[in-house]
Amino acid sequence: MTEVSSLTGRLLVATPALADPNFDRAVVLLLDHDEEGSLGVVLNRPTSVGVGDVLRPWEALAGEPGVVFQGGPVSLDAALGVAVIPGEEGPLGWRRVYGAIGLVDLETPPELVGAALGSLRIFAGYAGWGPGQLETELAEGAWYVVESEPGDVSSPRPERLWRAVLRRQRSELAMFATYPDDPSLN
Repeated sequence: MTEVSSLTGRLLVATPALADPNFDRAVVLLLDHDEEGSLGVVLNRPTSVGVGDVLRPWEALAGEPGVVFQGGPVSLDAALGVAVIPGEEGPLGWRRVYGAIGLVDLETPPELVGAALGSLRIFAGYAGWGPGQLETELAEGAWYVVESEPGDVSSPRPERLWRAVLRRQRSELAMFATYPDDPSLN
């Protein structure tokens, strides 16, 4: 078995060539990546469902725009809380994933976690890959892999995140930020 170098905490940015409509211009934060597979959430798919409509106790802690995000096509009936916690120590009910980014146990009473949260997003579903599946997609050129920043999780303009992440790259990737939605119209 080939050793897998962990991409946990990095972003997968869909290339214009990625044909899967679930991931068209998606920005995925990888929460787990090892030889057993990968799991992440799509950061730029807000829904019209308010956090208070499904998880009322967490409504006041959720960052703007205050809606549930579609984290991916897998297990849409499951919710994941992703939060940024400034500082070294996180509260009970929070597990560090990478840097200041971590997962919130949504079964924990919000008042135990709330004071420590820098930002919180709620995701319905997730993106998942089996062993070696993501590596195959990377080799096929479906994704750009870039560093994440804590502000990516709570971007106030999630619809602009794909372009913003590409634009901040210090390589030829930055030019893809101008790639048109429909190249046939050029």
